[in-house]
Amino acid sequence: MADCDPVPPMGDPRLVRLEESLRALGGCLVAYSGGVDSTFLLAVARRALGERAAAATVRTFLLDRGEVADARDRAAALGARHEIVDLDLAAAPEVLANPPDRCYHCKRLVFTALRRCADGLRLPVLIDATHADDRLERRPGVRALRELGVVSPLAAAGLGKNDVRALSAALGIEGADRPSSPCLATRVPYGVRITTERLRRISGAEQMLRALGFEGTRVRDYGDLARIELQPADLERAAAWPLRRGIVESLRELGYRYVTLDLAGYRSGSMDEVLPETERTPRAS
Repeated sequence: MADCDPVPPMGDPRLVRLEESLRALGGCLVAYSGGVDSTFLLAVARRALGERAAAATVRTFLLDRGEVADARDRAAALGARHEIVDLDLAAAPEVLANPPDRCYHCKRLVFTALRRCADGLRLPVLIDATHADDRLERRPGVRALRELGVVSPLAAAGLGKNDVRALSAALGIEGADRPSSPCLATRVPYGVRITTERLRRISGAEQMLRALGFEGTRVRDYGDLARIELQPADLERAAAWPLRRGIVESLRELGYRYVTLDLAGYRSGSMDEVLPETERTPRAS
């Protein structure tokens, strides 16, 4: 199925199964980023559970500026209660050290905080928007979710990214075609310490590229060197003069000495390419 093809929302068997599974929970707190997947999950949870479905976003220094505000606005548009939970990951050395399993340590802390929030709201189940396609990629954080008893209804229903986008469009949910936006730590090579200054520079670089019309871009930060990943269709435009000069000058103003364009284009998880094959292979959940 192509992205966002129209489907009959009310009678679609995928949606029916998902709503039934959510209704059976009796109440839930959605781990909410404001992205396409968690927005769809929250919308369906609201349909199934009404006021017994709420959302919570964990605010950390790993999030791009404005993401928490965007999440708040999108939750409000769905009529959902939305909590913001502050978490000081700058005090977590196992996250700052940025090992290959950083996501596991981060998710343990984030979802422990969300579990406390769910308990405070008297909601029995904590759910997240992990979907079926995530099982095909290296996702160390999924182990933390299993350990903490987090339920992943989209994955359990067999829904992948294209399903989520298509059903979101059919339900009239705003932003069904928005690109994914993982945390800024995914732009830093493993073993390189994560700092607020480094993340601010990455955020500024990506905001500049988005302002130029480049969606779904990543700036991988290697200290003095920035490796830009763009959608393949955008490579030729970015390399053309004088736009190329403007990109270089803007990134140098942010502190990069060398600015490179990755000819392979954007691909999810490109930082994992340096890991041994055994570590890059997804493990069964």
